[in-house]
Amino acid sequence: MKNFVEELQWRGMVHDVMPDTEEHLMEQMRSAYVGFDPTADSLHIGNLVPIMLLSFYQRCGHKPYALVGGATGMIGDPSGKSNERNLLDEETLQHNQNCVKEQLSQFLDFKSGAENEAVMVNNYDWMKEFSFLGFIRDVGKHITVNYMMAKDSVKNRLTGEAADGMSFTEFTYQLVQGYDFYHLYKNHDCTLQMGGSDQWGNITTGTEMIRRIGGGKGYALTCPLITKSDGSKFGKSEGGNVWLDAKRTSPYKFYQYWLNTSDEDAEKYIKIFTFLDKQTIEALVADHKEAPHARLLQKRLAKEVTITVHNEEEYEKAVQASEILFGKSTSGDLKNLDEQTFLDVFEGVPQAEINKAELENGMDIIAALASETNFLQSNGEARRALKQNSISVNKEKVQEDYSITSDNLINNQFVLLQRGKKNYFIIKAV
Repeated sequence: MKNFVEELQWRGMVHDVMPDTEEHLMEQMRSAYVGFDPTADSLHIGNLVPIMLLSFYQRCGHKPYALVGGATGMIGDPSGKSNERNLLDEETLQHNQNCVKEQLSQFLDFKSGAENEAVMVNNYDWMKEFSFLGFIRDVGKHITVNYMMAKDSVKNRLTGEAADGMSFTEFTYQLVQGYDFYHLYKNHDCTLQMGGSDQWGNITTGTEMIRRIGGGKGYALTCPLITKSDGSKFGKSEGGNVWLDAKRTSPYKFYQYWLNTSDEDAEKYIKIFTFLDKQTIEALVADHKEAPHARLLQKRLAKEVTITVHNEEEYEKAVQASEILFGKSTSGDLKNLDEQTFLDVFEGVPQAEINKAELENGMDIIAALASETNFLQSNGEARRALKQNSISVNKEKVQEDYSITSDNLINNQFVLLQRGKKNYFIIKAV
C-alpha cells in the first residue's frame, strides 16, 4: 500500500481531510468515491482534479468508485452556483453517462479484474426507488434544518447577490448526496468521499448520515479549487470550456492550452495533472529554472496530459501542427493536418472562397494574391512581393510564373498563402 494522503500532500492536492483518514487508508485496501455531473456528454479539464484524485487513489492500491449523478443531475448542486441548472431527461443522462465512463477509462482501470478495479455507479439506480414521502421519512428526519442551513453552499445562496434565493429542490441536494455516501457505505463498504473544497459541506452531510443512520464512520478529503496565477478561471479558454472530447476541443487546441500556461502555473499543474514522480518533477523544475525560455515544464506538461486524455499519435500531430506557425514545417506537414486542426491552427486568418472549377486549368499566382482574394492590394504589389521572394503557397516559396491547381488543395479544399513570416491568407475552394 502506498500512502495516498502523503502522495496528495506533496502534489499540493489536500485542502481539508478528516482526522484519522490517513491511518484508516493505511490499514488495508479501502473504497472511495467521487461524484461526476452528467449534464454534458463530455467532461472538461475542470473535472480533471477529481479524476486525478481517483486515479492516484487506485495507483496507491485502493478501489475507486466513480459516481455519475443521474439523480443529482436532475436537481442541480447549489455549491458555487448563482442560478439553478436545467433538468435533463433520463435518455440524455444515460447517453452522457456512457460518454463519461469512456473518458474515465483513460485514467482508471475498469476491466483488468484486479481486486481494486474501478467501478462506475449511477445514483439514479437507487434514488428512483424512493417516493417523496419515503425519502423525507427515512432520510430527511435524520438531518436537521439547522444543520443544513449552516452549510456554506446554502448560506452563500441565501445571502448572496442572486435575489432569487434557492429552491426547495436545490436545498435538498445535500440530503441526496449525503444519502449516496450512506448507500455506498452500506452496500459497497465505501468509507471515503472526495471532491473539490466546495463539496466539503455536502460530503460531511454524508458522514453525518453514516453516523446517525448506520452507526458507522465515514471519512472526507477535499482538494483545493484550482486557480490560475493571473486570477482567471482554470479550465476556460477564450472559446469557453476546454473539453476532453476531441469533437468539442481538438487535441491541437487541448495541447495548446497546457503549452500556454505560465511558469508559475506549469510548476503547480505538473504535480496535479501528470503521473510523473516527485524526483522527475523536481528535476524538471530545476532544469526549467536554468533555461525558462525553453519552456521545458510547459512542453512536458502538455505532452503528458495530451497523451493521457487522447493518445501519443494525437500528441505528435498537435506538436507538428504547433510548429507550422513557426516556419519549421513543409507542404507535406500541412497536408497531414485534418480539417479541424488546420482551421484551429489558422483560426482568425482571413479567407476568400473561389470556385474549385477555376483550379482545373490552374490559377495565376498574381490573380490568387490580388484580384481573386484581395490578400494583396493590387497586381503590382503582388509582383513586387514575388520578386522579393516573400510569397509561399502551402509553405513553399513560389515565383511569378506559378499557378495554383487542385493538386495544391489541403483536405481537398484549402490553399495557404503566406507573405513573409507572419502574414497568412486562406483560399477555400468550394
